[in-house]
Amino acid sequence: MRIGKPVHVVIFDLEFTAWEGSMESRWTRPGELTEVVQIGAVKLDAASLTEVDAFQMLVKPRVNPILSDYLVALTGIDNKQLTARGVDFITAYRAFLDFTATSHAWAHGRDDLILSGNLKLYGWEGALPLPSYSNAVPWFTAQGIDLKGKRACDVAEAAGAVFEGRKHDALADARGVAAGFAAMIHKGAPNPFLEGGVSS
Repeated sequence: MRIGKPVHVVIFDLEFTAWEGSMESRWTRPGELTEVVQIGAVKLDAASLTEVDAFQMLVKPRVNPILSDYLVALTGIDNKQLTARGVDFITAYRAFLDFTATSHAWAHGRDDLILSGNLKLYGWEGALPLPSYSNAVPWFTAQGIDLKGKRACDVAEAAGAVFEGRKHDALADARGVAAGFAAMIHKGAPNPFLEGGVSS
């Protein structure tokens, strides 16, 4: 029986501006930036892996405010939705920090660099903190799951779990990564969310 306050962990995902070929060019073509368009996250009980809370916000990019047809098709997020429900990145980021609170955050890949890049782009570098962060990919690699060339939406299926929802939706993708963690931990992998990585 666990004594004391439950430990929580946050798993999040980002969708950000993209165009046909931008991934291959690594966003090096003129005018292409990785401006956040959506933040999705789940908060889990670190021991039971039960979801205890969820977070999702649409974000209006400033430099490229009109989403490309490519991104609309990929994510299902359109310009009308952004106009109706989107908020400025700093507003969304502050809300995300509040959601994360003292929890350690995980994501597939280096989404921390996307967040820091947006803070820098909008003149907030150093003014707001980044959450304590870990890249999930090395942990999955250590468990024998090869995620090379795969995205957050592929993690659940790679780990033998079921992906639910629309791929490239930030909240669904975050839940997919969480499902991948849960599947591997239930198979006996060490729980990286607990001190010392001891399986629950």
